[in-house]
Amino acid sequence: MERPLNIGVLALQGAFREHGSVLRRLGAKVSEVRLPENLADLDGLVIPGGESTTIMHMARLYGLDDAIRQFREPVFGTCAGMIVLDREHLGLVDLEVDRNAYGRQVSSFEAEVELADGGPSLHGIFIRAPRIRELGPDIEVLAELDGEPVLVRDGRFLLSSFHPELTEDTRVHRLFLDMVEEAARVGA
Repeated sequence: MERPLNIGVLALQGAFREHGSVLRRLGAKVSEVRLPENLADLDGLVIPGGESTTIMHMARLYGLDDAIRQFREPVFGTCAGMIVLDREHLGLVDLEVDRNAYGRQVSSFEAEVELADGGPSLHGIFIRAPRIRELGPDIEVLAELDGEPVLVRDGRFLLSSFHPELTEDTRVHRLFLDMVEEAARVGA
């Protein structure tokens, strides 16, 4: 019997419990990550939404910023997680974003997100969401809202402007787990 995928969820601040719940429903083992040593033996990592400045401050304080830079498995960043991974923060993904670009907390909204492959749309929950300002040439756009990218892939990185963990639709998390399984096969 194969062991379940061991997915870490950065648990410094934000929606880490919600991500953990979805991942467990999909059969993954979930480990909360608060210190660099928590990254050992993980198959993938989720950096949840929350407040990017706080997440970066805590990551630097605990040495997680460099540890995440050295982590070589797939990473999924949602909302603030997208910001944390961009060129201006951890510098791991070739994109730039504008924080809170869709508006403040009171401007949060829900909308149908159109998939690039033409599949059924995703229900997106946008809470103080970042807007992608610039994409690197190798970034694959997986979904858009009003013609703007909101779900993208850059190699082993999956990034979302919205919060898929707050809906019942598990397709985005399933995609991430597929990326993790693919990376494990290639690395084996």
